[in-house]
Amino acid sequence: MSTPRAQEAAASLRHPMTLTLLALTLSTGTVDAVSYLALGHVFTANMTGNIVLLGFGLARAGGLPVLAPVISTAAFFLGSGFGGILARRIGDRHPVHVGYALGLEALALGIATIIAVVTHPHSGRPSGYAMIVCMAMGMGIRNATVRHIGVPDMTTTVLTMTLTGLAADAAIFGGPGKGSARRLSAILAMLVGAVCGALMLRVGIVLPMAFTTGLALVTCIAYRVTQRGAP
Repeated sequence: MSTPRAQEAAASLRHPMTLTLLALTLSTGTVDAVSYLALGHVFTANMTGNIVLLGFGLARAGGLPVLAPVISTAAFFLGSGFGGILARRIGDRHPVHVGYALGLEALALGIATIIAVVTHPHSGRPSGYAMIVCMAMGMGIRNATVRHIGVPDMTTTVLTMTLTGLAADAAIFGGPGKGSARRLSAILAMLVGAVCGALMLRVGIVLPMAFTTGLALVTCIAYRVTQRGAP
């Protein structure tokens, strides 16, 4: 069941939490652009796609890797576990909880960015795997936090149910049309993030990583400022 705060966020695109989740959704597109296009056909945020790619790799189809998705999934699992610990310990202090979680995400992405600067990573190399671990752990922490917050259709990393809700409730199919703007905004945010990530990779891997790190940090600070004094 959604909390009153989540219901408020779901009701308005201008709510600080909604804007925060949209920024994180955009970041997901860029993060997965980096991991998939530059680190060896692996996702670090979208675990549904990762499991499918792992299955393809195990079947030796398309030359897809096995080790990279295993490492990414394991790191994401650990990050989600730590995010769950945070939610249980400080989840009742919402601004503090979100601040810590986004700060840790920014830290994980920042470490991945430093690795990119120092090592110039490539697919199949230890430096690439190290980046995958950092990115996937950061996404895991975020996902556990977003799950705890519970804003409908705003998971920030997967769009299957968001797209389903958009179509199932669409007015053209006789539905109420409620939530369409929020769902469409989430879809567009991830699309824009993916396009930006792919374009920035033409310059190099450091640029999109620096972008995602900066976006996570700015989002964290901005949300804490808007929630100053909130319980």
